[in-house]
Amino acid sequence: MVDDPGQAVGAGERRRGQGELEAQVLSALCSAPGPVTAAWVREWLGGSLAHTTVLTILTRLGGKDAVTRRRAGRSLVWTAAADQAGLAAHRMRRVLDAEADRQAVLVSFVSGLPPQDEEILRDLLRQAGDGESDPGGEH
Repeated sequence: MVDDPGQAVGAGERRRGQGELEAQVLSALCSAPGPVTAAWVREWLGGSLAHTTVLTILTRLGGKDAVTRRRAGRSLVWTAAADQAGLAAHRMRRVLDAEADRQAVLVSFVSGLPPQDEEILRDLLRQAGDGESDPGGEH
């Protein structure tokens, strides 16, 4: 095992990307019994990462508003800002917000959806439209 992600990766091991590490840290926080320390997250991940690496990922996630932190004694404890679905939606909004042509991004996204996901999205949009634009329920 590699104790520090900056070290060489041994034969048969692969280096995890930043996005993969962030997803794993978020999964750890979502499964946590409550606010937890970076050490708890590190152990949940298997203990192979350096403590500073886990802190860096938690801090980056905090900058993305995906996690919150507060002081508990001399330590910081971390909590996921939402459940897995909420965090995925947050990431999707951040990607969309970073693009100049929102319509093109949305068109590309929707056109790439499998039919069952497209139907779910259509139903959700219909429900949102029914609730906002026509409180009486008539069209």
